[in-house]
Amino acid sequence: MTPSPVDPQLRLDQRTGWPEELRHLLLRYPREVWTGHANLGQMAQFWLDRHNMFRELTQSLLQATHALREGHVPPDQFRQWFAPRMNFLLGELQGHHMIEDQHYFPVFVQAEKSLVKGFDILENDHEMIHHGLEDLARAAQMLAGAIDGDTPLVMKASDGFADVTDGFLKILRQHLDDEEDLIIPVILDRTEAGLGIR
Repeated sequence: MTPSPVDPQLRLDQRTGWPEELRHLLLRYPREVWTGHANLGQMAQFWLDRHNMFRELTQSLLQATHALREGHVPPDQFRQWFAPRMNFLLGELQGHHMIEDQHYFPVFVQAEKSLVKGFDILENDHEMIHHGLEDLARAAQMLAGAIDGDTPLVMKASDGFADVTDGFLKILRQHLDDEEDLIIPVILDRTEAGLGIR
């Protein structure tokens, strides 16, 4: 799929949810009915679990950076904890989005033509998140390089990383919420078997 240009008000860093024309299935299947719904299959549950893992991991990275900045964690201990988790986040998010763009989004678009605009927006989100991951990786490298330096250098790098992570968390959480609000109602309406995504 090649995403279409997005209305500036619906860009990931501007929106606060879906416009009315993309909410018709969400109104039929609000979040309150998702848990325990008969059509919430294993694939959908796994996908929601992955989203929750991304939320928890980015929050943990931010909390750890604050702990470093405040002197609660020694730099060497922080580095050992931080590096593998950051690398895991970068790799897993990239792979997750590639699978969505190439395999799942085309299935959902075919099943529910009225949501094509929403899936174009989600694909554009992935581009913005990709750039956000690049910024996050650069900030993480600066932080890792500063850890053996003097305290002011570590403080400056951890402040920079925390600022970048705060911004990234905001857009990532908005994207994950909006993606779930578009996709889960389609699954509940059509079933995983009906969509061919078991």
